[in-house]
Amino acid sequence: MTGWSIAALPAMLTSIAVTAAAQAPGVFRAESRLVVLQATVKNERGSDVTDLDQRAFTVFENGKRQAITLFRRDDVPVSLGLLIDNSGSMRTLRRRVEAAALAFVRASNPLDEVFVLNFADAPRIDVPFTSDAGVLAARIARVDSIGGTAMRDAVAMADTYLREHASRDRRVLLIVTDGRDNASTTTWRQLDELTRHSQTVVYAIGLFGSDAVAPEGRHELDRLTEQSGGAAFYPAAIDDVDAVVGDLARRIRNQYTIGYAPTNPTLDGSYRRIRVEARAGEPLTVRTRAGYVARP
Repeated sequence: MTGWSIAALPAMLTSIAVTAAAQAPGVFRAESRLVVLQATVKNERGSDVTDLDQRAFTVFENGKRQAITLFRRDDVPVSLGLLIDNSGSMRTLRRRVEAAALAFVRASNPLDEVFVLNFADAPRIDVPFTSDAGVLAARIARVDSIGGTAMRDAVAMADTYLREHASRDRRVLLIVTDGRDNASTTTWRQLDELTRHSQTVVYAIGLFGSDAVAPEGRHELDRLTEQSGGAAFYPAAIDDVDAVVGDLARRIRNQYTIGYAPTNPTLDGSYRRIRVEARAGEPLTVRTRAGYVARP
């Protein structure tokens, strides 16, 4: 295959059409699979490392080394969901959070498509997908912050919306909340299973400060983001949020795209654990998906 683009690849388990059916031009048969990962690399000082080449990386699936067949460092557009806590406790923070969310969008790839989902006792998509920052600025504001925090329900709804409507292959969710989940009907077991099957990378910003819910809230956000290959951030004060979203936008735009054809091609529904290592003369840490389900 030549002339193919990463924009044509899903963010995870992808079938590659390599043989055309002679009887029906334009109809292709999938003969191999490609697992595609988005990876962030940090050094021991916590700084992003964005100038590595393919030789620096090693990929393992279930402990077995895999041959890397795709490696890119392009700024690829994403389908992005902003999940903003609209519970009663967010009332005094809401305006600053909305401003930070818009700053995040403006610092992102201009070809990204973005939707906004607000959640309190229940989640609701208030801004469908758009690439127009002006539309987001006009429609993101909410003045009715009230009720509980149904974060798990919000993630489940957002993931479904991405699967049904996203036009970009890379998919990202960013959650902004100030409390632990106290209103969802979606269980953690259900959400863990969804994350294992999902192609979406989840990031979160926890506005906990010294609040008593901070330990539980951090645990929830860490659990939610780590499995997907994302990360959670905990600014000490609301004034620090702008810096956090700016760094996060740059991180998403500077990730490595790494792909491999699994040595075990069987689609048996099993969960395959992934580990990626990077070496460049200093200790490096790679963050990517924890694994994937080999779905038939």
